[in-house]
Amino acid sequence: MSIRPLHDRIIVERLEEETMTASGIIIPDSAKEKPQEGTVIAAGKGKVTEDGKILALDVKVGDKVLFGKYSGTEIKLDGKEYLMMREDDVLGVVE
Repeated sequence: MSIRPLHDRIIVERLEEETMTASGIIIPDSAKEKPQEGTVIAAGKGKVTEDGKILALDVKVGDKVLFGKYSGTEIKLDGKEYLMMREDDVLGVVE
């Protein structure tokens, strides 16, 4: 991928949602919710403060993150869908 987000923005690839429940019921595509978990694919350099200093991001490329249901903006690059969001939209990093 040849894109670099600016400032405190990151690009996230959603993780695939399970198509079957624990009891074996198959969930159709129309009933699935979009996952709220993904992997950071690209990250900006950091947030610029009022005095011009750059605060580094807490997340880095490769981190598995949790985000809100309506967070970010959906974008399409090279035929794949991604989310571009600010670091503030990230709720936590899965370790």
